[in-house]
Amino acid sequence: MTGKNFIGAEQSAQGEYLANLRDDRAGYMDAPYRFAPHNRALNLTPSIRNEAGDYFGRHAITWHTHASHGLSSQACCLNFLMPLARRPEILGKLIGHALEIDPPKMLVVEKGAFGHPWYVGFEWIGLKNYLSEWPKKGLPTRGANATSMDAVVRFHHEGRDETLFIEWKYTERYGSGLTDHRRDGGESGGNKTRADRYADKAFHPNGPIYDDAGLTLDAFFFEPFYQLLRQQMLAWHTEHDQEQDTPGRVRVLHISPRANLDLHKITSRAFDKPDVTDAFDAFKSVIVPHADGVPRFINMHTEDVFGPLLAEMAGDPWSDYITDRYTFLKSASNAVPHQRSSADQKL
Repeated sequence: MTGKNFIGAEQSAQGEYLANLRDDRAGYMDAPYRFAPHNRALNLTPSIRNEAGDYFGRHAITWHTHASHGLSSQACCLNFLMPLARRPEILGKLIGHALEIDPPKMLVVEKGAFGHPWYVGFEWIGLKNYLSEWPKKGLPTRGANATSMDAVVRFHHEGRDETLFIEWKYTERYGSGLTDHRRDGGESGGNKTRADRYADKAFHPNGPIYDDAGLTLDAFFFEPFYQLLRQQMLAWHTEHDQEQDTPGRVRVLHISPRANLDLHKITSRAFDKPDVTDAFDAFKSVIVPHADGVPRFINMHTEDVFGPLLAEMAGDPWSDYITDRYTFLKSASNAVPHQRSSADQKL
């Protein structure tokens, strides 16, 4: 299934789901899978509709422009993960499965909705201006104008506190390179600003990318590589800012549906090699692992991450909502157990 066909299939599935709910508020702009912007809460599972609004307001988080769209990646991420923000034991099972470890002890990330302690944070930009992206005056905005992770969790494992950044994809696909808007006769803006900002933060020993991989920074000026690089730099510099004798790992878990094949296309010629045909394998192969060989970047399918837990929790309102709405998960019960890629094995 191509990315275009996957998008079409999900449009149909979301439209059918909303029609079965007999919700006459769907159908914005004649699309059965869309709500009007002021009805974006209806795009979320009922258990988090009030909590999401309070949480986003409490932390001044920006909603995505199309958060009311049935194919919204932000809404999808919230539907899967926000109901677990106050269920650490269940969340621990999920994280343990994804990382192939025993269920760890989950740690509080921050205050969530209505001041309750939450074990998942959303639209995370880090605690410091690691990537020189924040405004010179005032505070940065989570979810806009700075590198952010869709979600973050923290846990205790093997004597250390660890952090896992989560990037969530749904129907995204990418093609051409970044727009290179320049100002001041080409001295600022576009790729010039990107290079000035990240050149000293990307390559080992000051960043996560092998310095002998034959790459220059402009090799990453194509999505999804640009986003992947910024997020991996955020993880690297977050980890290296820790002052403990044994600093906790900070890893990135990238999650996307199995059928969204176009998302995996290699868009940067610098990564187009005869023996690598997947963008995420290509990216993974140039990342310096942790000293003990543990990869810093993990790419998994949504079905593989959530399938076992959803099956175990059948009958739970959260599980039932997810499996009823996101029908691409129907292969979850027959999902092939997650296998580390050749890039992971090499590291």
